[in-house]
Amino acid sequence: MVFAVIRWVTFTYTIAGDRLELTRAFVSRSVRTIPLERIRGVDVSTPALHRLLGLAVLKLDTGAGGDKQEGELNGVTVEEAERLRAVLLARRGGAVVTSEASVSAGESVGSEPVEEHYYVRVPRSWLRYGPLSGAYLLTPFALVAGAIGLLFQWGDEFGISGRDAWAVGEWLWDRPQYLIIGVAVLVLAMPFVGGVMYAIFNWDFTLRSRDGYLVAERGLINRRVVSLERRRIRGYELAESPLERAAKLVRMWAVVTGLGDSQTRGQLLPVSPKAAALAIATEAIGPFGTPSQSGTSGQSGTPGQSGIRSQSVAALRAHPAQARRRRLFRAIFPWLLVAAGAAVLGWGVVAMIGFVLALVGIPLGLDRYGSLGHGYDGTRLSVRSGSLRRTQAIVERRAVVGWTFKQTWFQRSAGLLTVIAGVGAGRGGYAALDTGERQGVEFAAEVTPEWLDQFVIRS
Repeated sequence: MVFAVIRWVTFTYTIAGDRLELTRAFVSRSVRTIPLERIRGVDVSTPALHRLLGLAVLKLDTGAGGDKQEGELNGVTVEEAERLRAVLLARRGGAVVTSEASVSAGESVGSEPVEEHYYVRVPRSWLRYGPLSGAYLLTPFALVAGAIGLLFQWGDEFGISGRDAWAVGEWLWDRPQYLIIGVAVLVLAMPFVGGVMYAIFNWDFTLRSRDGYLVAERGLINRRVVSLERRRIRGYELAESPLERAAKLVRMWAVVTGLGDSQTRGQLLPVSPKAAALAIATEAIGPFGTPSQSGTSGQSGTPGQSGIRSQSVAALRAHPAQARRRRLFRAIFPWLLVAAGAAVLGWGVVAMIGFVLALVGIPLGLDRYGSLGHGYDGTRLSVRSGSLRRTQAIVERRAVVGWTFKQTWFQRSAGLLTVIAGVGAGRGGYAALDTGERQGVEFAAEVTPEWLDQFVIRS
């Protein structure tokens, strides 16, 4: 506690001209300078304890690729954090702005009008989608696993030895009925806990544009405001679990150059109706394919949504039948091998489980094949893959910095290859899995003909 107070007292910050200076002067003096032009986003969060004290944490995203290389102001007032966020994002130089000790937190940032437009304010009715979200559904099992790990790591501090924990495990193993009851309780708790976690992390989620930034705000206990510079946004990524797909729901992230922790900071929408998410993506970032005129798709009554057109993602190109055979083989054959080996060894139960999993692999393999696809509409390219977690990336052509063509021995024998679009944003690369050999090469040549036309013989 004393050390934290000393760190707070000896820390100052100054915006002078075109740079931000962070100074620490406890035992040794260190000054860190961050050019304002390097600041790509500002993250303001108010954890529970900070909120009780009226404080906030302001974190700068400089595209440095790691938290230790970014600037952080921990323990400023909420008003001061909002003021600094406005100053830093506006990149106003010349005037010097110092910490609260020198400048009033209510000092005006500027008199220019602020342009703000709301794309969505998530209605309370969407909280019912939380139990269907793959991100929160397994929370009860994660909590139990974390508690067990904590028990083994810190049990001695509470007078519980590892031997005692093993004894409890053996007692439960000898009484499987209690294990079954425990698992049943966790399964029944999944929807409730998932809904609670969804509400805690995404309460009153809003997405709006403000002075050249997309601003996402969310959270019940820890209120968080993330600003993403629009000119660095290169597209968006959609993710769906099987439950979400069945309910026509989707989660969405922005593809942003130089953004660390994009799965958290780049979140544009929590689990939401897919039609509404695509409509919001169309207005906020841009469409893939041709928008339809079917209305606002459930966005009535939401500020700033009257002009949204419903967006249906353009049909992606199917992959060859050889890709289907590969997915069926990989989903079925390993379990058949396990079942056969267990049968030879006389392990009847294991053989039965392996055979059942092989049968389950049939629809799984077919679904994985049906999820494959790629496309290009002249402005943006898109690739999709996955089944238990199906993802689709829509990325601007200008974001592509290179191509990688990968082909294993099995792919060569099947006439397939994987094409990876290198992108200086998001995950760094997005793959079209198991395209036909000519199909994949022509897809890359279609997106960047100036790079590949001289190497391609068109059919």
